[in-house]
Amino acid sequence: MEVEMKIRGLMMDPVTNMPIVVLKDVQGQAILPIWVGVYEANAIALEIEKVETPRPMTHDLLKNVFLGLDVRVQKIVVNDLKDDTFYAIIWVEREGQMMTIDSRPSDALALALRMDCPIFVDERVLKNAKVSSALTERNSNEQLRNYLEGLSDDDLGRYKM
Repeated sequence: MEVEMKIRGLMMDPVTNMPIVVLKDVQGQAILPIWVGVYEANAIALEIEKVETPRPMTHDLLKNVFLGLDVRVQKIVVNDLKDDTFYAIIWVEREGQMMTIDSRPSDALALALRMDCPIFVDERVLKNAKVSSALTERNSNEQLRNYLEGLSDDDLGRYKM
């Protein structure tokens, strides 16, 4: 089963100094932090802030290709977690035919923002992320997880959604 999520914010991990996309389910029950690369975080931040670049960025190019080929992005799904790495699928439809495209979650999220499509996380991923964190994360990362789960709207800074 899939749980619909929204991008709740974008922040820096104070321990690793890496960007984190914070997903929160629409019911407000679950939160999922996904560490992403700096360039992917920038692509997400540009779209959150609705910053227009002089030339299309990679995710804008992909959006333009999809629109040009009359392909509709139905949804993105963070569908797996293996060895602390998240996986995602982009569900697209063209001429009534559904297709899936393998993707990094960061790229799928950047595209979802541009295509205004829903974001889902497989329920197993949410459960496994919690189990994985309880078993493998060091104390500092566990503190970060607790911190993320306790964030309020004001805590998310300029990238809150």
